[in-house]
Amino acid sequence: MAEDHEVVVFGVWGSAYSRRVETALKLKGVPYKYIEEDLSKKSPSLLKYNPIHKKIPVLVHNGKPIVESLVILEYIDETWQGGYPLLMPKDPYQRALARFWTKFIDDKCVPAILNAFRGEEQEREKAGEELAELLKLLEKELEEKRFFGGENIGMVDIAANVIGFSLGAFEEASGVKLMTREKFPKLCNWRDEFMSNSAAIKENIGPSREKFISFLRNYLRNK
Repeated sequence: MAEDHEVVVFGVWGSAYSRRVETALKLKGVPYKYIEEDLSKKSPSLLKYNPIHKKIPVLVHNGKPIVESLVILEYIDETWQGGYPLLMPKDPYQRALARFWTKFIDDKCVPAILNAFRGEEQEREKAGEELAELLKLLEKELEEKRFFGGENIGMVDIAANVIGFSLGAFEEASGVKLMTREKFPKLCNWRDEFMSNSAAIKENIGPSREKFISFLRNYLRNK
């Protein structure tokens, strides 16, 4: 059985949240078994390991499930500390800031990205303006750093894959550019370097991103 493996990930190919978990495992060099879920017909294993939310991603480590992507990222960071640098800063204050920005991305940026590409035109424009204000805050937070985590990809960078993966895919599928280099040069540089940084990102996000763009083009054409 797949669950007999030491580390198992239940996910969905088009989910930025699934990609977060796989990115962290690849960066840490942790072997794992990936199981693709059909959310229209959730598997008994998914319901067994996440009976409360019944959502992906789920990480199962030695038979014990961990759910919610940000919680899983911290678990991975604390469990496999050799090799790749820690995803979370050691300093308590910096660690608190990292948690703040990951929550900011999920609670504020993700809804704005989705709303900017669906609904009526007036609603999309309003969401696009809101997203621009949120991106300004991330642009400022980057300052002159290579990544949000400094010289290495960290927790905030992996959480911000919704910008490199999801926002970029929505822009390519719709032809509407919301994060331009003129307005957000630092974020664009971050996105380009993050998306092409290593096999952990390129092999994990790249193929799924192209498939996601094709899916979104069909979705936006037929909505």
